[in-house]
This record gives sequence, structure tokens and C-alpha cells, in this order.
Amino acid sequence: MVVPVINFSKLDGTAAERAETMAQIDNGCEEWGFFQLPTPGGGVHGVEPVRTLEGLMAAERRGEAAAPVDDMDWEDIFYLHDDNQWPSKPPEFKETMREYRAALRGLAERVMEAMDENLGLDKGRMRRAFTGDGRHAPFFGTKVSHYPPCPRPDLITGLRAHTDAGGVILLFQDDRVGGLQVLRGGEWVDVQPLADAIVVNTGNQVEVLSNGR
Repeated sequence: MVVPVINFSKLDGTAAERAETMAQIDNGCEEWGFFQLPTPGGGVHGVEPVRTLEGLMAAERRGEAAAPVDDMDWEDIFYLHDDNQWPSKPPEFKETMREYRAALRGLAERVMEAMDENLGLDKGRMRRAFTGDGRHAPFFGTKVSHYPPCPRPDLITGLRAHTDAGGVILLFQDDRVGGLQVLRGGEWVDVQPLADAIVVNTGNQVEVLSNGR
């Protein structure tokens, strides 16, 4: 089994290409809860991977010493709830993260619009569920993790099996190191890292909003 890989740019293609892509998104959401959006030749899903994502990783690595939880010797994490919470070093980290978050938010909204259409809902219905018809801003957190090499991998099981409580989760996975797995039909399936790809995960809130579909 292979987690679906979808060319999101074909939503803007011919009618046949759009219909096929919408069907793939429907299958990814309903049968897997996961799918991947590769970016061949550039940021076709709204995120510019070569400049933005590589810049993000480089800035994060240079900023390891400034991590808020640098007392943890196995993991460095930045968890940003809004655009005001930034490490002060390196200075380019803030601008890179601001650009990255804006692009991801736009992508999440396009994914939710595709969900609306597949579920037979009015356009924007899924987004409004998280914004109270525009009365408040949705929670939009960003987590940046750096895991140094483990000296005893035989003793480590990784993160426990879990579901994500949120709505739409977008993950930029290191394309050189695997580890992400998806449970489908009682079997754990490895998510093959793809260069410049975004992994989309439908969270528990989307499961509730779609009445379990």
C-alpha cells in the first residue's frame, strides 16, 4: 500500500484532470486520512519549496542554540501560535517563518475547499467552521522540530501511535530521513519521503465535521 500522491496543480487543469484530482483527494481523505502533495518544478500548491522550505530548515539549524527548550538534549522544538512568537536568533528565521506560514494557510484553505466540494457542502463551509463565520481567527499553530541522531536507536520507539486533534494538518517531512507511518486497515504503512512535498492529514475535527466520512 502507498499513501496517495496527488498533483494538486491539476485542480486548475482540464475538466477531466480536475475531476480525477478531486476523486483522488476524496479517496485520500476518506480511505486514508492522508495524502501527499508534491511540488514538481516549483510551488504548484502555493508554497515555494526551494527558497522557503530550504531557508526555513537552514534558519532552524542555525538557531538551535536559541531554541526555547534547548535544555532537552534529544529534540529542539519551536511551537508558534501566532506571528508574534519568534526566537530572536537568527534574524532571518522570523521572516522565513512568516512567509512559510502564510503559504501553508493558503494551502490549507484550498484543501478545505476541495473537501467542501467532495462532501457536497457550500464553498467555504469547512473554513467557516473554524472561524465562526468570520467572528474569530482559527487556531493556527506551527511546530518546527529538529531531532539529532540518536546514539541508541534500538532503545527508541519514536512517538506513540496517535490521531491529530486538529482540523487540517500540513507536514513538511525531511526528504532524507523517513519515519512517518500511517495506520490503514490494521497495517502500518511507511510514508515515503518526497522532495519538496507536503503531507496532508485530516484531523479529528474534520472527521467530526464530515460526520465520520
